[in-house]
Amino acid sequence: MGNKGFVTRVSLIVALGGFLMGFDASVISGVIRFIEPEFQLSKLQLGWAVSCLTLTATLAMIVSGSLSDKYGRKVVLKWAAILYAVSSLAAGLAPSFAMLVTARLLAGLGVGASLIVAPMYIAEISPAKIRGRMVSFNQLNIVIGISAAFFTNYLILQLAQSDSIFAQTFKFQEHAWRWMLGIETVPAILYYFFLFFVPRSPRWLAMKGEDEKALEVLEKANGKEGAIEVMKAIKESLKDNVKKEKVPIRELFKPALKLVLLIGIVIAILQQITGINAVFFYAPMIFEQTGIGADASFSQAIWVGLTNLIFTILAMYLIDKAGRKKLLIIGFTGILIAMSVLAYSFSSATYTIDTQNIASLTSMLPNVDWNSIQGMVYNSDISFRTAIENLIGADMAKEHLSAIVGQSIHINSWLVLIGIMGFVASFAISVGPVMWVLFSELFPTRVRGLAISLAGFVNSAISFAVQLLFPLELQTLGNATTFLIYGAFGLVGLIFVLIYLPETKGKTLEELEKFLVKSDK
Repeated sequence: MGNKGFVTRVSLIVALGGFLMGFDASVISGVIRFIEPEFQLSKLQLGWAVSCLTLTATLAMIVSGSLSDKYGRKVVLKWAAILYAVSSLAAGLAPSFAMLVTARLLAGLGVGASLIVAPMYIAEISPAKIRGRMVSFNQLNIVIGISAAFFTNYLILQLAQSDSIFAQTFKFQEHAWRWMLGIETVPAILYYFFLFFVPRSPRWLAMKGEDEKALEVLEKANGKEGAIEVMKAIKESLKDNVKKEKVPIRELFKPALKLVLLIGIVIAILQQITGINAVFFYAPMIFEQTGIGADASFSQAIWVGLTNLIFTILAMYLIDKAGRKKLLIIGFTGILIAMSVLAYSFSSATYTIDTQNIASLTSMLPNVDWNSIQGMVYNSDISFRTAIENLIGADMAKEHLSAIVGQSIHINSWLVLIGIMGFVASFAISVGPVMWVLFSELFPTRVRGLAISLAGFVNSAISFAVQLLFPLELQTLGNATTFLIYGAFGLVGLIFVLIYLPETKGKTLEELEKFLVKSDK
C-alpha cells in the first residue's frame, strides 16, 4: 500500500508553482490604474505591460520540457521559484516603465516553466489511482493564486488609505502598486525552500540510469510491490521512446487529421478570444468604468476570483458526469448572455456633469472651466472621454478620468457585476478546463504531443493579443462594443460546438481516433 500522505504532501508543495503562476499573471490587474498616470502610458503601452508576460511564458513552455529532461524537474522548478522572486522584487522597485516590463518578461519565464513542469512532476510521482486528483491540485492552485492576487491588491489599497503607523512607516500610500507586485517575493522564496523537501522525479532518475534512487522514491509513493511494477513500466516506456521516430509537423496537416486539427485550433482560439484574460487582468479597471470608485472596484474583483474558484471546482466534478460537449454548450451560452448584459449595461449608460458634482470636480481640478460642459448629456463613454480630454488635456485625463467618470456616470453597476460574474462562471465551468481535457482526447497518440504544442501556442498567441489590445479597444470602440464583440465570439463558439464537436465522455482514445481521424484513402 502506497503512502498517500507522502504523495499528497509532495504534490501540494509542487503545486505551489501553480499558485505563483496565477498570482503573477493577475496581480497586474490592480497595478494598471497606478502605472498609467505615473509613467504616462498610452493604451497600447498599458496593454503591453499586462501582456508581455505571456510572450516569455510561451517561450518557456516550449523549452522547459527539454530542460527538465536534461537537468531534472526539481531543478527547473527551483529556477522558476528564483525567477518569481527576482522578478517580483524587480517589478516592485522598478524606476521606469522599461524596467517594469523587463521584470514582467522575466516573470513570464517562471510562469511558463511552472505551468509545464509542475503537473509533469506530479503525474510522474503519483500512483495511477490518485493521479488525476493530484494533478488537479496544480490547476486549482492557479485559480487560488488568481483569487489571492485580487485579495492582496484590495488589502494593499486599504492600507494605502490608512492612517495607521504601520501603513505610514512602510509608505503604502506612496507605493501601493509597488507593494502589490513585490509581495509575491515572500511565497516565491518559501516555494524555493519547500522544494528542498521534494524528492527528484522517479521517471527522471530512471532516465539518468539511477534506478535504485528511482525505486526508493517509488516505494514511498506506491509501496514496495507497487514500486517494482511501476519501475518496470517506466523502463519499458523509456525503451519505447528511444525507438520512436520524431513526428514531423507536416503530419498534422494530412487530410485524415483535418477535423481534429480544426476542432483543436478553434477551441484554442475561442477559449481566449471570448475575453477571459481581459476580465481577469483588467477587472478593477472595468468596474471603475461604472463609477463605483477604487475601493468597490477592487473588492468586486475579489468576487470575480471567488466565482472562478467555485465554478472551476464544480467543473472538475461535472466533467466526467455531464460530458465535455454539454458543459461547452452551457458555457458558451452563458458567455453570450453575460457579454450581452455587459454590452447593454454600458450602451444604456449616460454621463452628465451637473450642479451636484461640479463642486467636487472643481475641488479636484480648480483651474478647469467645468461650466462649459455643465448639463450636457453624453450617451457613450467615447464621447464623454473626448469631451473631458479636450477640456483638461490628455495627460490630466489619464490621472483623473476614473474619478471624473465616477462623478458623472449613470449606470446599473449591479448589472455589470452580474454580467462579469456570469461570464467568469460560464468560462470556469466550461471552456477553461474542458479545453485541456479535449486536447488529451482528440488527437491520435502518434501526433498528440505535437498537436497539443501547436494548439497551446495558438492559445497563447490569442491570449497575448487580447491582453495587449483590450485597453485600446475600450478607448477606440468603447465599452459596449468591446463586450458585444466578445459576446459574438461566444455565439460562434456555441454554433461550432453544436455542429462539429462530438461527445468524448466515456469513449476510449482508440474509439475516438477511429471516429474522428478519417482514412487517408
